[in-house]
Amino acid sequence: MKRIYLAVFAAMTALSGAASAQDFVQSGSDAKLPGTEGKAIYNAICSGCHMAAGEGATGAGHYPALAGNANLEVPDYPIYLIINGQKAMPPVGDVMDDAQIAAVVNYIRHDLGNNFEGETTAEDVAAAR
Repeated sequence: MKRIYLAVFAAMTALSGAASAQDFVQSGSDAKLPGTEGKAIYNAICSGCHMAAGEGATGAGHYPALAGNANLEVPDYPIYLIINGQKAMPPVGDVMDDAQIAAVVNYIRHDLGNNFEGETTAEDVAAAR
């Protein structure tokens, strides 16, 4: 299972362009990403499918836009999808700790053309696991 996550991570990093592979080098037995900034994590993992500005993409599959996405108003929705995945989106919660997931959720809810209220915390993510 770890190989799948690392393969997805490597592919997403290669496609994102905004963050280099050096930003999130995996070493030793640590299976978690070392970065903590929501935008950097988004660029390394999410932007390969959802695009850098969150506009989404269609091609080998349909990757919904995150920019202007009303489904992100409630943070429980993206928390669930990041942890568990759905359809073409793999579950990536195992490669991020609770604080990293909260940072990504805050980034997609407050940036990318979104301006939803409230901050997601690591405790919110822990409660959803």
